[in-house]
Amino acid sequence: MEAVATIYTGEMRSLAQRVNEYLAVNKKTKAELANELNYSRTTISRYLSGKYDSDTTELEARLEDYLKSKAGQKEDTPAVTETPVLRLPKKRGFFECRDAESVIGLCSSCQEDMGLGIVVGKSGFGKTHALKHYAKLPRVAYVECDDIMSSRDLVEAIEKAIGIPQTYGTIWKRVNGIREFFNVNHGYLLIIDEADKLISKYTQKKMEILRGIFDQADVGIVIAGEPKLEAQIKSYLTRFANRIDFYVSLKGLTRQEVEKYLEGYKVEPDAMNELVSRACNHQTGCFRLLGRTLDNVIRIMNDTGQEVITLKIINQASKMMML
Repeated sequence: MEAVATIYTGEMRSLAQRVNEYLAVNKKTKAELANELNYSRTTISRYLSGKYDSDTTELEARLEDYLKSKAGQKEDTPAVTETPVLRLPKKRGFFECRDAESVIGLCSSCQEDMGLGIVVGKSGFGKTHALKHYAKLPRVAYVECDDIMSSRDLVEAIEKAIGIPQTYGTIWKRVNGIREFFNVNHGYLLIIDEADKLISKYTQKKMEILRGIFDQADVGIVIAGEPKLEAQIKSYLTRFANRIDFYVSLKGLTRQEVEKYLEGYKVEPDAMNELVSRACNHQTGCFRLLGRTLDNVIRIMNDTGQEVITLKIINQASKMMML
């Protein structure tokens, strides 16, 4: 049971001090607290160290509610004695690898400084997963693009993401409405994922819409896409390129990160090497392939009652993925 009593005794302390004491007493990390609150680790860390200079109203309310919920838990709750149904650890929800930390850090900086950031990474590296995780935070609007999206579609998607009524005027009029929204509602971040699908050598109008919003509104913007996005911006969008404040290029998982991701599972050495290869090799390795493989491995192990991940089980999982 988590200890909470010491947080509310003695002299009056600030909220940040009480939260720091709670983390120390219960041996929790800031990253774990951030995950429970659906905030970025950067935001939590900056607040608890007294360096957070944005509006703290929503964050402090969440922290107060969190401490109250922990204080309200009864310590005499009887221990569960039944045998657990699941034999295997649950698959991690959000894993803070170096790429994820870089994406979260860039998004936080763009939101706090109203900057323009670019995130590029190969398909499957976890770019979208990290961006959607950050998009759960307050005042963050997320839009995922596709190849057939027109300028009007893009404007409509932004309107929907920020929650303003959709109108039927010209694109110029609707974009002005978006600018006005951001100028009135400060502190927003607009994330445009798969942005490379908006650009070609024949048209850059959709990206110019985004540049116009950034230039004339108080909002941070993050543009994300595959590695070709960087070359596209440099080749076709010079006025866009010279406004970039933050840049992240995803590098993929390391062996150490794969091993950490698999903590709690019993994995034979040959099987570990195979999983590392699926996550890290330069041709096809990526986080997505590792995750899909592990999903099928867990399914096989639960069906067969096995508790150790072997190379044979991984090969069986691969056949399932090819069906």
